[in-house]
Amino acid sequence: MISHARLWHCTEDIPKRETYCPVIVDSLIQLCKSQIIKHPSLARRISAQNYTLSTTWNRESILLQVRGSSGARLSAKDPLPPIASREEVEATENHVLETFYPISPTIDLQECNVYDVKDDTGFREGYPYPYPHTLYFLEKANLASHRFRPDQLRAKMILFAFGNALAQARLLYGNDTRVLEQPVVVQSVGTDGRVFQFLVFQLNTTDLASDEGVKNLVWMDSDQLLYQHFWCLPVIKKKVLVEPVGPVDFQPETFRKFLALYLHGAVRAEDCHEA
Repeated sequence: MISHARLWHCTEDIPKRETYCPVIVDSLIQLCKSQIIKHPSLARRISAQNYTLSTTWNRESILLQVRGSSGARLSAKDPLPPIASREEVEATENHVLETFYPISPTIDLQECNVYDVKDDTGFREGYPYPYPHTLYFLEKANLASHRFRPDQLRAKMILFAFGNALAQARLLYGNDTRVLEQPVVVQSVGTDGRVFQFLVFQLNTTDLASDEGVKNLVWMDSDQLLYQHFWCLPVIKKKVLVEPVGPVDFQPETFRKFLALYLHGAVRAEDCHEA
């Protein structure tokens, strides 16, 4: 699949990132879908492209908003189960959040006038796949100056996973701030076609105004290489083939993580049913 995306999919000698990055991710998702025979619950999912999310919340005296498209979203008929137990969630009350003081944490956020403050999951009421499962972010800009750095991409993943979880929680439990009886879990995968970022976000509370009380949780697995390099043309030195065409240092463990996030929920639900 890597060779297909980076070598055979187009006629260019060296395909651009905007071409091969989506092809690699789509191919990996199709490979994951092939497990539907083993795990029929995978049929209870659907993928949507370019949906628009909007959600707002108050932090101290500031009104904050996440708005825009996060790319592709895998949605499901069933919510993802919580990752952290109730005891682990309650233990977050004692956690002290880091502070940037005296710098405001919103110093570099764009300020704008919002005339329609609302929560919008991007899907109409009655949509049969209402629960966000996994968000896919592609960093496919060809020019280096236009690309998100890995830490910027991870920040975007956290922001939109949080936004999807918050909008879903408001849809399920209303606008009252509270500690959720059933946390909302959203996953995210970000990649440039070679390096992958994996994230799981658990929204435990919609009370976001202060640092006190139960906190929300995020798990991040950063900078996971699917392969080290790809040679589109053979490397020949002194008429000797030094590097053949193809990927260098393929890392199958990275795909196993990609697959694990895709199967999350479907496998556990069936295992519990069989037990």
